Amino acid sequence: MTQRNPAPSLSSPRTAPSIHVRTALTWLAIFPLVAIGLTAMAPFTVGWDPVLRAFVLTLVVMPLAVSLVVPRLMSIYDRYVWRLVDRLSEVCSRSGPSDRSRAPKSKGPTRCR
Repeated sequence: MTQRNPAPSLSSPRTAPSIHVRTALTWLAIFPLVAIGLTAMAPFTVGWDPVLRAFVLTLVVMPLAVSLVVPRLMSIYDRYVWRLVDRLSEVCSRSGPSDRSRAPKSKGPTRCR
């Protein structure tokens, strides 16, 4: 059995975000849509059964979130993470072996690989 490395490597191709990141981004997409949807629906759904209200709300929110909002958030996250990876690889490529040998030994993992 092989184990996946959860951290992006400087030399590996881009991979999908972890399940935790995808969950957080999905929640960030759905929560505001539900809040806005409930507020917008409130005036004309006063006498509706709560299950019918939830059904109508999810008919609008889920397709909107899945097709527009979540992909947009994933794109923003991807650009942010890989901009950081690119900066890190640039810093690592500028520091030569002599620079690393003079640096004090750190207790944590080495960032440049």
